[in-house]
Amino acid sequence: MSGETAKALDTLLVSQHVAYIQSLDERKEDLEYWLTEHLRVNGLYWGLTALDLMNHKDVLPREDVIQYLLSVQHANGAFGGHHGHDPHILYTHSAIQILVTLDALDRINTEPVVQFIASLQRPDGSFSGDAWGEVDTRFAYIALSCLSLLKRLDAVDVDKTVEWILQCKNYDGGFGSRPGSESHSGQVFCCVAALAIADALHHVDRDMLGWWLCERQVKNGGLNGRPEKLEDVCYSWWVLSALATIGRLHWIDKQKLTEFILSAQDPEDGGIADRPGNMVDVYHTHFGVAGLSLLGYPGLKRIDPVYCMPEYVLARIGLARSYQD
Repeated sequence: MSGETAKALDTLLVSQHVAYIQSLDERKEDLEYWLTEHLRVNGLYWGLTALDLMNHKDVLPREDVIQYLLSVQHANGAFGGHHGHDPHILYTHSAIQILVTLDALDRINTEPVVQFIASLQRPDGSFSGDAWGEVDTRFAYIALSCLSLLKRLDAVDVDKTVEWILQCKNYDGGFGSRPGSESHSGQVFCCVAALAIADALHHVDRDMLGWWLCERQVKNGGLNGRPEKLEDVCYSWWVLSALATIGRLHWIDKQKLTEFILSAQDPEDGGIADRPGNMVDVYHTHFGVAGLSLLGYPGLKRIDPVYCMPEYVLARIGLARSYQD
């Protein structure tokens, strides 16, 4: 690596990342473009949010984004991942986050969305992701996040969902995807964030969970999802967000993590990879930038650790909250 490149990786390459995100819909000759077709709505959320945090939201044409989302909304109110794909709570969440960010919720009828999400709640308080019935703590978080953004938490039994999430808590303080599953950083984020939305964080042992989370940091500064696994830039979000929510963000080495995220950038074509030297993608670009925002990286907008959206957006709709660290 040349001295010039090494120096460039000491800073966030904003202009390169903006150009990379702008180019994503033009790469139709790439196999990856077609293999990830089902993630198009998610990718739009990842790209738009990263751009917003970097103060370049307007490079994506607002009306084109809105029209695309309207084109993938189904009759039941839910959204598919792209044209021709079934509706799912994952894509519905990304669509709602985008519409809230663009201040465009008035472009859709939200009541069918609310009813779709409410229909996914099971008697034990858990949520499935779609009509096919898979249950996961991700879906419980997404349901509460969507309904909170829509100001309709009254549509489901929140207390029952809290009870079910607590059944997913393990002896180490972490949470799994369902009762009996091992603790994982991604599921920890989902459960902690869901409890935060439900005003039920008092059920969390913050020191025990904070210790499990801070032990996810490895020697090079990166974070992993569970013990003995490789570090990955995306856990800069999953781990940090939970630490921020429970007030334990200061328990990790922020400088080393910042250096790890920056080292995973592509200095020529933009984008951030899962770890240095690998291929970039919009998923890791988003979560790398989001992680840097939580770390207080200069020049980035502040991001909310529960909703994974810029704080100013949530303040606009009355959902801003303070997290003490």
